[in-house]
Amino acid sequence: MAGDPDAATSLEIVRGLAKSGADLIEIGFPFSDPMAEGPPIQKAAQRALAGGMRLKGTLELIAAFREGDQDTPIVLMGYLNPIMNRGFAEFAQAAAEAGVDGLIVVDCPPEEADPLADALDAAGVSLIRLASPTTDDARLPMVVRRTSGFVYYVSVAGVTGVKEANAESVAPAVARVKAACGLPVAVGFGIRTPQRAAEVARVADAVVVGSALVEEIANALEANENVTTRVLSKAAALAKAVRSARNGDA
Repeated sequence: MAGDPDAATSLEIVRGLAKSGADLIEIGFPFSDPMAEGPPIQKAAQRALAGGMRLKGTLELIAAFREGDQDTPIVLMGYLNPIMNRGFAEFAQAAAEAGVDGLIVVDCPPEEADPLADALDAAGVSLIRLASPTTDDARLPMVVRRTSGFVYYVSVAGVTGVKEANAESVAPAVARVKAACGLPVAVGFGIRTPQRAAEVARVADAVVVGSALVEEIANALEANENVTTRVLSKAAALAKAVRSARNGDA
């Protein structure tokens, strides 16, 4: 979450994630009324908002990151209200100029996404959509329409950071989504440990971990420990597990 626990520390964390093994970095812009987030990320958004972080500041953070890293893909994740408030075309251009590669907007229905997708296409930013266990075969083609980059598969019904993903149930779902779109499928929600990350990495193209990293910030603050060190240590353990799974290690 951009701005959690403060702007300088969140930039420090983002800069360290690629060096810790992250292949792609998802950065949330804080929003007061999230619908897909569980308590850890809700609290992170509240901390960030209290510190003054907004969408503009999030893009400035990404631009600062890009000064030292032009290669690591950045996906911006958030909600539609702040984007609409700025205007789709203006937002898309600003995101592209900051160095954003893709956008996840949880509360933008695919039936209503064309104006946003048009603006993102014009700016060269991918719109990344989410499929879930409740996305049936009739709905799936609409969900993946105009998706580019990859599809984010939500492995559990519910919000982030509450339930655990199960690789056995994820595997057929990933195959079904890939058949519908022909794109890589990243699996997120419910992945908290290196063991679970490795299990999912064996059946998916990418593993997304959010709440487990955000919780390390809260835990470090409570214990008066170095936030960046604690987050990056967790990220490195997760990345090592995913790479071992990709290489076929037990």
